[in-house]
Amino acid sequence: MLRNEKGFTLIEIIAVLVILGILAAVAIPKYISLMDQSRQSAAQTAVAETKARASSWYAIQLMENASPTLATVQGSVTNTPDLGPDFTVATAALNTSIMTITVSAVKNEPLTANVTGSWYLPQQ
Repeated sequence: MLRNEKGFTLIEIIAVLVILGILAAVAIPKYISLMDQSRQSAAQTAVAETKARASSWYAIQLMENASPTLATVQGSVTNTPDLGPDFTVATAALNTSIMTITVSAVKNEPLTANVTGSWYLPQQ
């Protein structure tokens, strides 16, 4: 007496593998693109955080009757490790009143394009 064997045929298994391969070919580039977009957004957040820290430090110095310069503001922002190893942030003074902030990596992954911003020294 023959038993009724149940299971998948080789053609069915190959069809499923082809469908999975097509899905993977579409999904993997989209996933990589989403990861890059999220890194860019995180870098924009790091630029905004650095600007906020510069403004906060500047305001504290004014309340203490000090005369902060761009160099001292830049030094205060550069020496704040709270951004931690998550971001690679660099600052540079363009002149005596403008500081540029550049984020080049997020979580040690280089960005496809650096994210930059500027902080302007308020006029007293």
